Amino acid sequence: MISPEVQKTWEGRVVAGRFPLQQWLGGSEHSTVFLTQRRPGQASEKATIKLIAADAADAERQLSRWRAAAQLSHPNLIRIFEAGSCQLNGTPLLYVVMEYAEEDLAEILPQRPLTPAEVAELIPPVLDALSYLHQKGFVHGNIKPSNVLAVGDQLKLSADQVTSAAETNSARRRRDVYDAPETAAGIISPAGDLWSLGVTLVAALTQNTSSVEGAQVPAALETLPEPFRGIARECLRLDPNRRCSIALIQARLQPPGRSVPAEPEVPPATRRSVSKGAVAAAVAVVALLAALVAFYPRGKNTATGTEKVTQIAPAQASRASVPALPQPTKKAASQGAASQGAASQGDVLHQVLPDVPQSARDTITGTIKVGVRVAVDSSGKVTTAELASPGPSPYFARLALRAAQGWEFTPPLVNGQPAASVWLLRFRFRRTSTQAAAERVRH
Repeated sequence: MISPEVQKTWEGRVVAGRFPLQQWLGGSEHSTVFLTQRRPGQASEKATIKLIAADAADAERQLSRWRAAAQLSHPNLIRIFEAGSCQLNGTPLLYVVMEYAEEDLAEILPQRPLTPAEVAELIPPVLDALSYLHQKGFVHGNIKPSNVLAVGDQLKLSADQVTSAAETNSARRRRDVYDAPETAAGIISPAGDLWSLGVTLVAALTQNTSSVEGAQVPAALETLPEPFRGIARECLRLDPNRRCSIALIQARLQPPGRSVPAEPEVPPATRRSVSKGAVAAAVAVVALLAALVAFYPRGKNTATGTEKVTQIAPAQASRASVPALPQPTKKAASQGAASQGAASQGDVLHQVLPDVPQSARDTITGTIKVGVRVAVDSSGKVTTAELASPGPSPYFARLALRAAQGWEFTPPLVNGQPAASVWLLRFRFRRTSTQAAAERVRH
């Protein structure tokens, strides 16, 4: 690849006749990245363009990977707009045009580690993106701080390294500690992404990954707070078959559920507030205090535009013990069809309210309303949750989505048997309280 000094001289050139290389953002011996525009003259079309050497033996395969990744659509994945081949100064190159992001996690960690509260905000969107990729038959293959990016108030993973899980890659070799050990043998898999996530977690909390090697990994994790210590330990198992699943990580991150009556007025959460400076510095707190986005720094990296969060992978929240509702007896059933009919429609058994930091509540003016549609199986557990009405704040929408996963229901009866159902949960966030109500959606 051309040296960084030469790469900088490419500023002002145009790739494929349409993408101006406006500003050099950084590079290495393998690639170089420039600020560009998808449609010159339109500031809203700001994007980044990445150039790599066109290896004759692998060029078509790489273009095929990028074009496949361009078909993926998830709110926590950087969008790929276009890929192709070009030449600059007679050098054959491949290019990929991507969403512009203002900052990446690698810019933050040299300055300070993230706090546990910030890491708790960092992991869920990364897991959502990974879950989506794995379900679609892809692996990320390069999770590390430089590929955890901020786009406005959203956190996203890069997508230009995404590879089909079915693709054999015997030429791939381990580049650094973020690559799983089996990568040295050319093996890429979803389990490898979990190893990379574990190392990224250690890096975020300690600023140091030098001790994450071989059998010494467990000892290196003793200083981490829970639940991150347990998550990292499960991710960093040498045997890929023994690494934890995404669902297990999501479950470990869930706070204990709280049993509350319907439509409660509750005092605000007392979790330690995150300062404005922490919001400004940490890519992890991507949606916290959305009203304070003006304090968020604009760095050097990759895209524009945010997308509505539309779905999250299911995860089991920790739940408080709730006594089962009494079952109707034959005598009760004979007393009238009205009460029996009401029971057969299903009801809320256990409700979980979002845990909102006071610093976030202080940004609320009026009432923020969020609607979440949940699919419930015949046992009364939530299997999937998606936004029905996201409201004005991605941050509060994500809190509502997370809380919705912890709800439980008594299932409706169909022909005397428990049946699956769909419910609409309505969350109302105010400065002094959070309320929630549920309504069954009938088809």
